[in-house]
Amino acid sequence: MKCLILAAGYATRLYPLTENFPKPLLKVGDKTILDWLVDDIDMSGEVDEYVVISNHKFAQHFEKWAAEKSQKITVVDDGTDTNETRLGAVKDIQFAIEKLGLDDDMLVIAGDNVLDFSLTKFTAYAKAKDSSCIMRYYEPDFNKLLKCGVVTVDSDDKVLEMTEKSPTPATNWCCPPFYYYTKADAGLVQKGIGSGCGTDAPGSYIAWLCKQTNVHAMEMPGKRYDIGNLESYEKVKAEYKGIN
Repeated sequence: MKCLILAAGYATRLYPLTENFPKPLLKVGDKTILDWLVDDIDMSGEVDEYVVISNHKFAQHFEKWAAEKSQKITVVDDGTDTNETRLGAVKDIQFAIEKLGLDDDMLVIAGDNVLDFSLTKFTAYAKAKDSSCIMRYYEPDFNKLLKCGVVTVDSDDKVLEMTEKSPTPATNWCCPPFYYYTKADAGLVQKGIGSGCGTDAPGSYIAWLCKQTNVHAMEMPGKRYDIGNLESYEKVKAEYKGIN
């Protein structure tokens, strides 16, 4: 299995911290955000390569970080150097697939969140379902729902519909940016783009994919800490205690 880490954003809401430094390499406690994610995932023994998808501005920072890690980590530079020219998450995924000739199951994650539970639970769930999978959590705040991917599921966790940033969210099930693609479904990303699926938010591909094949949604077994601005970063640094 390959793990694709989406890290090509510019984190403009965290300026000046991230004006010349990537958000995924900010410290939370004694580790960077990426260290928390990669060190946890690696415990599963399922991933044989981590692919960090970066923009051109920050690629060297990630390469320096990767050189100090024991895991096999490949940094892919998508060639963009401003927030205005970014490719968008789905096109970044396809860029990495084409650049490296990837043909495998994939765990696709945002590189700017930390979790208090192990993602190995998610990969085990996906293996048991034998399908592409996402996670979901209950969000009671309507204003937050407007900014999220929202899913509708049946009694077997099958995704019936997913929408990104809908003005009329159908449920309270939010989808965080952690996805598992089967090898077959990873091979459909270009088709999804060609069919008109959104490309900015990573969940847009799942919104398209769930209409083509089975996708399941595991209820998140813990808490996700989203680092969106300076205030939330300070809060995460104060509250985060690691993986339970």
